[in-house]
Amino acid sequence: MGEIGFTEKQEALVKESWEILKQDIPKYSLHFFSQILEIAPAAKGLFSFLRDSDEVPHNNPKLKAHAVKVFKMTCETAIQLREEGKVVVADTTLQYLGSIHLKSGVIDPHFEVVKEALLRTLKEGLGEKYNEEVEGAWSQAYDHLALAIKTEMKQEES
Repeated sequence: MGEIGFTEKQEALVKESWEILKQDIPKYSLHFFSQILEIAPAAKGLFSFLRDSDEVPHNNPKLKAHAVKVFKMTCETAIQLREEGKVVVADTTLQYLGSIHLKSGVIDPHFEVVKEALLRTLKEGLGEKYNEEVEGAWSQAYDHLALAIKTEMKQEES
């Protein structure tokens, strides 16, 4: 994959919006997973911390940790795209992410569900500050992170 044009402004938009969401991680973690289940109820079985629950559990540390990882890695990806022109995640981390997603039964369409939930959560959290530029910056960063994970999953399969 060649170099990706990701501007300083896009990076700043991602960082600024992440700072806003970080102020209420429990709320936005819950919102994020509620959105995933609203979009794709069957996805519940993919998450160990949701499988045995009738609803998205409040104050679940695993749920919060997973949501934070998605947001934080997407934010870090935005920084890497601007600084390096590509996703720079340690090979061991990518191998782990590829492996765990593969073992959990994650397939390509699931990444789109997570992206939609991510964008809906941003829209909820940012209110009037959410716009097409913010959406575009997060979308681009997430798409590149998802592609890196999917590529690793394919390598693990072969």
